Amino acid sequence: MHALKYGLPVAAGCLVAGLAVVLPAAPPTDAADHGDSPLLASDAGADMADFFLFLDPADNNRVVAAFDVRGFIAPGENENSAVFDPDLQYRFAFETTGDALADVNIEVSFAPKTGPKGPQTATIGIRGGPRFTAPTTPVSARPTEQAVAPVVTTDPNTGIRFFAGLTDDPFFFDIPAELDFRDSLITTTAAGATQGDFSVFNRALDSFAGFNVLMIAISVPKSLVTPATGTKIGASGYTERRQRTKRSRNLGLRDKGSFIVLDRMGIPAINTVLVPFARKDEYNRGTTTLDAAGVFATDIVGSLTRLGTNATNIDVLANLAVLNGDILRLDLNVANSGPDGGNNAGAGFPNGRRPSDDVIDVVVNLIANRDPFAVDSMGNPVNRVDNVNVNDKDYLDVFPFFAAPHQPVEEGD
Repeated sequence: MHALKYGLPVAAGCLVAGLAVVLPAAPPTDAADHGDSPLLASDAGADMADFFLFLDPADNNRVVAAFDVRGFIAPGENENSAVFDPDLQYRFAFETTGDALADVNIEVSFAPKTGPKGPQTATIGIRGGPRFTAPTTPVSARPTEQAVAPVVTTDPNTGIRFFAGLTDDPFFFDIPAELDFRDSLITTTAAGATQGDFSVFNRALDSFAGFNVLMIAISVPKSLVTPATGTKIGASGYTERRQRTKRSRNLGLRDKGSFIVLDRMGIPAINTVLVPFARKDEYNRGTTTLDAAGVFATDIVGSLTRLGTNATNIDVLANLAVLNGDILRLDLNVANSGPDGGNNAGAGFPNGRRPSDDVIDVVVNLIANRDPFAVDSMGNPVNRVDNVNVNDKDYLDVFPFFAAPHQPVEEGD
């Protein structure tokens, strides 16, 4: 699916023309969502890293959604850091009516960890509907141990399949090169032209290679999220805490009140790349309805303008992340097939996001006024960006699709 022909409504063009654009200093474009705001830097358990949404390539009647938290876990810390915070609620929000409001919410919480290598117990439920429990995948933390095979639980009542556990960080990208590229964008701006010094990406170093992350993945029957009209759905992920926490010397933490959002994610890189530093915490704690109301639109368009992005590509990015909220959208009628969670042309980001989709190539090319989907006569992409085009570990071909975690290295390795 060609992003520049993504069915943009007329309102997207009006967004650029009608805004009193403020040109803030361009934010850093280290475009993963890992540690993307000051508050989350001190709350790693709530820090979302990536969000995924795609049809199961083995059964297109199932929709897979996944997100990960607590990035950059070194293999030597597998046992200590592979803990889902029991005071958090993790939420998958599915939108089925074409607006910015979630229609189906699947909530996940975890009981405290009771042993260094044993599983936690997760409770999974559809808001207002049935709930079930499932174990997380235990951790292997010794150099001589193999990673434990993914533990997948299928609930017979809802048809939901569930996985939670440590995996390889699926994101692949060169952060320092992107920072240099950002600087080159600012200094080479010429309206409508291709921007930036792409030679900085010749390093070809994956900043996420060798690190692990905590992953939550669900596979739901397509019927559970079938849109009211049309063929497209949307989804985003949230981490949430109770409004009030009481600390006690004897009883630990006691939480009260309704849940409030700490982090959220739909479209990759929006907060990290396009929201100014001073508003990053506010954006993470915002809502998709605020997005659609234009609360962050001036800043997002202003950042793109400062980076030299042309009006056409600003419209593309605004349509994806502003007009109907920061929600990843997927056309259920576009077949997904192939290994690694799917790799057939035309079925990937921005039509959902699969593990192997090189989302940074798409986002950076759009910002730099290049066509991210241009191919040569043989069908090969011509606008590769960062020379980090695949993950450092092979993905799985079956649910939950993400690669096994890295193990601590043997002596001398």
